Amino acid sequence: IEIYSLHVDCKVTSRFAHTVVTSKIVNRANESREATFEVELPKTAFITNFSMSIDGKVYSGIIKEKASAQKEYDTAVSRGQSAGLVKITGRKLEQFHVSVSIAAASKVTFELTYEELLKRQLGNFELLIKVRPKQLVKHFQIDVHIFEPQGIRFLETDSTFMTNELTEALTKVQNETKARILFKPTVDQQKINPELDETLLNGDFVVRYDVKRGATAGDIQIVNGYFVHYFAPHEMPVFPKNVIFLIDRSGSMAGRKIEQTRAALLKILQDLRPEDRFSFITFNSKVVEWKSSLLQATAENMASAAGFVQTLSASGGTDINRALLTAVSVLDKADRLPKSSVSMIILLTDGQPTSGETNVEVIQENIQKAVNGKYALFCLGFGFDVSYKFLEKMALSNGGIARRIYENADAALQLQGFYQEVATPILTKIEMQYPENAVEGLTKNNFKLFFEGSEIIVSGKISNELDLLPVEIKAQSHASDLILKEEANVKEKEQVFQNQSYIFGNFIERLWAYLTIQQLLEKSISAQEDQKTLEAQALELSLRYSFVTPLTSMVVTKPAGQQQTELANKPTEAG
Repeated sequence: IEIYSLHVDCKVTSRFAHTVVTSKIVNRANESREATFEVELPKTAFITNFSMSIDGKVYSGIIKEKASAQKEYDTAVSRGQSAGLVKITGRKLEQFHVSVSIAAASKVTFELTYEELLKRQLGNFELLIKVRPKQLVKHFQIDVHIFEPQGIRFLETDSTFMTNELTEALTKVQNETKARILFKPTVDQQKINPELDETLLNGDFVVRYDVKRGATAGDIQIVNGYFVHYFAPHEMPVFPKNVIFLIDRSGSMAGRKIEQTRAALLKILQDLRPEDRFSFITFNSKVVEWKSSLLQATAENMASAAGFVQTLSASGGTDINRALLTAVSVLDKADRLPKSSVSMIILLTDGQPTSGETNVEVIQENIQKAVNGKYALFCLGFGFDVSYKFLEKMALSNGGIARRIYENADAALQLQGFYQEVATPILTKIEMQYPENAVEGLTKNNFKLFFEGSEIIVSGKISNELDLLPVEIKAQSHASDLILKEEANVKEKEQVFQNQSYIFGNFIERLWAYLTIQQLLEKSISAQEDQKTLEAQALELSLRYSFVTPLTSMVVTKPAGQQQTELANKPTEAG
């Protein structure tokens, strides 16, 4: 079985990435063989299309509601369950895997399309392409086109498998608003050494970039009546933070996990700003406050904290409920906190609640009542014994986010990286306002916090009559209340994309659908009652725009005589 061509074509238009992976395989044997197509794609992406064509006949995947697809599948395969075509393969990736039997001398072409909105983190966008052909490929290429009307501020490529020879196969062409990156190694360049037919191509190929920004109310782009509004202010005064680090030291944290936690906390302490206030609470079946109140991040207090962190050891049960309530009450009681400051709780745990209150629903209710919208709660789940669903619901219900920390050698770096993302709050209470009568289907437009290095994105549909789209942003910065105003000329904005040859026509509409589905799914996690309604809306959009989301499945039908149907589902972090 020979893969004679493997192309990854990616078009990124204004952060929205559309990737097509095409693999052409020939069976050189004189009997039928299995041809396998394996693509690792970002977890944040939605598959939108899959097809295989065998001897001129095309078999396309069909996207249906998950429940009805499953029913159909169960009928087709009365018992022999297969694992499905998609599974999570790492912290950023999931894998699509399909095999099909092809006759001697036959060819098959596989094609998979997926889309995602690139998310700005720590000041840049990252396009991740996983490369692992497992054999030398005659025609191999990665072709990335980027078009950012705001202008490209910087662009770099990075790869885990580059050698000097392979660098020669990489070309970058860039102007003010466009970039093209082409990686096209010959068979000889792909070899680990000239004698062996082993490939060097195994790992990540990453494109990182950021866009230029004026000091205005963000940037608005419009195509076919849909708009997207990007807002990422920078160089603004930073809010002082009041942070409570809530650290699980139950028995399961013993050994490497607690060591990595200590290492990460020591680094994070060095990153605190002098005007920040902080404290530690550790918990197993008992809850222990390091100090009874928050301390200013002075050199003396940091040294004392570092001493404390180094003594952290692990044993006993897990009383998450009391630990969280204690953290909230420390913030509630704190006196002399700067009036204009941001308070947050960062919880790190590796297990289920086992002591005190263990009913997760009761815990969620208790915490939401106690936090009452005053503070942001971030939940870090260490490893795979946590109930990620529980942590995610708690974080999303209390203005924060959840993140899984993988039990690898770099766990301390993962913890630090997370802290850096939330270390620099520069705006609070952000309201993005648009004329009510002229805009519909608006995505989320109120945000509690904005951190330096990230980006706010709002999208919606403009009514036909509109010539000017006025926007107003209200927010609080550390220095003052902000009001930013801007007017977008609809016709002019539409022009920007008119003559761009490689733009897929309705990309802002698809971006709007992608963002809306993601936000509906997120909302349904923390929703108290109208979960079904939110899911129904997300399902309708997933089907209309053909996205494989947690609510839909792609049914893939194979040629006669093989296991006929297989399902591609979207795995989620909560499993």
